[in-house]
Amino acid sequence: MQEKNRGLALFTILVFVFLLGPLLIISLTSFEAGSILKFPPENYSLRWYENIFKVEMFFTTFKTSILVSLGGNLLALLIGLPAAYALSRFEFKGKNILNAVFLSPILIPGIVLGFTFLKFLVAAYQLPVYTALFIGHTVIMLPFIIRVIASSLSNFDFSIEEAAESLGASKIGTFFHVVLPNIKSGILAAIMIAFLESFNNVDISVFLTGPGVSTFPIQMLTYVENYFDPTIAAISVLLMILTAFFMFFVERLMGLSYFTKR
Repeated sequence: MQEKNRGLALFTILVFVFLLGPLLIISLTSFEAGSILKFPPENYSLRWYENIFKVEMFFTTFKTSILVSLGGNLLALLIGLPAAYALSRFEFKGKNILNAVFLSPILIPGIVLGFTFLKFLVAAYQLPVYTALFIGHTVIMLPFIIRVIASSLSNFDFSIEEAAESLGASKIGTFFHVVLPNIKSGILAAIMIAFLESFNNVDISVFLTGPGVSTFPIQMLTYVENYFDPTIAAISVLLMILTAFFMFFVERLMGLSYFTKR
């Protein structure tokens, strides 16, 4: 029994090393004082963190990623919230098919989805780059919005809604004053998770960006093609901290574990 426990403990440690080892390596190399990305660092410095704020394209593309993610998130919420409510509240013909359509962006490989957007949104309809990015990111955020909100609604007692309607409340009033307050944590969690998915997206964005328009992750790839200094490692560390903060915030204040149980 003890040997079995030791084997399980060793296996767990190896899994953690496999998952966290690359993050530790990137974190250490970001403090390299020299001009070449290397591990282990010979000397330590914060110069490459300072260099992030000296590259103008990082600011420009960061702003683009924020605007696209926030705008797409808003549209995905406007579509996903009523869709999640309808899928959770009602039984109707074709419900499973509609649910599969909404969740398909998760199942389809990003490269395939990105090429499809390129062919139709850019080549066929000749939409502007920002519009194509906006639509593409809305599509990839929609499944996360629907899944998280639907998980929250699955634990909502709809008899409360029926009771409010029996007391004279309208359907719209009941939705805004009874349903929404009870699932607000799910809505906030959905917004934050979808935002992270959009902001860090590469495989779809690379097909929809054009001359003079790029997103932050794409700009990071472009920088790596021309420079081999630890700047990208420094950016990666900051993004890891930002992502960890978001997920901790969702876990503690929004109850992410509550939704992932289902």
